[in-house]
Amino acid sequence: MQSIPEALELTRQLLAFDTINPPGNERACAQHLGELLQRGGFEVSYHEFAPQRASVVARIGGGKGKPPLGFTGHIDVVPLGAAAWKHEPFAGTVEGGKLYGRGASDMKSGVAAFTVAALQRAGSLRQSAGVILVITADEECGCGGAFHLARERKALGEIGALVVGEPTANYPLIGHKGALWLTGVTSGVTAHGSMPEQGDNAVYKAAEAVLKLKAFDFGANAHALMGKPTLNVGSLHGGLNINSVPDAAEIQIDIRTTPGMNHGELRRRLSESLGSQVKLTPMIDVGPVYTDPSDPWVQSVYALMASRPGGRPEPRSATYFTDAAALNQAWRDPPTVILGPGEPQMAHQTDEYCYVERIDQAVEIYAQLMRDWCA
Repeated sequence: MQSIPEALELTRQLLAFDTINPPGNERACAQHLGELLQRGGFEVSYHEFAPQRASVVARIGGGKGKPPLGFTGHIDVVPLGAAAWKHEPFAGTVEGGKLYGRGASDMKSGVAAFTVAALQRAGSLRQSAGVILVITADEECGCGGAFHLARERKALGEIGALVVGEPTANYPLIGHKGALWLTGVTSGVTAHGSMPEQGDNAVYKAAEAVLKLKAFDFGANAHALMGKPTLNVGSLHGGLNINSVPDAAEIQIDIRTTPGMNHGELRRRLSESLGSQVKLTPMIDVGPVYTDPSDPWVQSVYALMASRPGGRPEPRSATYFTDAAALNQAWRDPPTVILGPGEPQMAHQTDEYCYVERIDQAVEIYAQLMRDWCA
């Protein structure tokens, strides 16, 4: 019989894989998890969308008149940043009740916790509605692995509800805003800086566009939970040297949308507002995720959490986007809860950490969710 690792130890094993994205190289980490789950009795498949870029899907049980419960998380991590780390980012150092490492909170601890919970419950899950674990590559650069799985569709099957193990300090969240990231390009004609009248300045066009973006009216009411949509110009670049008229400029635009907003219509309105001088190209396009807090399954999650410190949860949403935005296109928007052991404020930080006790708590929560769903 296979020995099931402790969630802390499995998290440390996952941290040891350098899956910084780009380039990702998630295949070895996915294989490690896949082999562990396969030995535990799960049916496992790998889905590679580029060399060494693999997601893994593991399932057990099913066919009991009820779709399985889904869990998802990603194994790629962001770069380390310019600042020096006090703790080696791939060593999984434990100090003062904290596990340090790139991905400790975002979100290898969450992946480890639901993997261990599923392995612990495997014996009873075989003869039940079952669970599906979807562990993805390339979330950090736009949910590439999740979109690949959604396009394949057959690999995902059906689920009845979804748990996303992103960092929430084990507080259940019921959605997040969508993200529409656009690149706006303006073009001109170069000329000598002493004769600007002979050129056509692309930076001036970009500057005019930025002012229009600042004043853009979404025409959308505030969402009860997520508030209003937002637009931020994150960068503006143009020109090659001081004494030439720039013939190209680029604006990067970060838009966060609320439930009910149509990204295609939003892009059309933005294009009309900016005019023909700005060519818009999408970088990331993921929709909002939202489940009504009155949903019966969400209420059952709240009831489970009510016995834990902090009492019954209040409806809240995440500030970041998740793979659920891509996967739920294939799954037809099942009720979704974002719940994981990581610390939200530690995501992408230098000396990223997760509290060790939260990892074990997450295993207990995930196991109870599996037990309740498959009862």
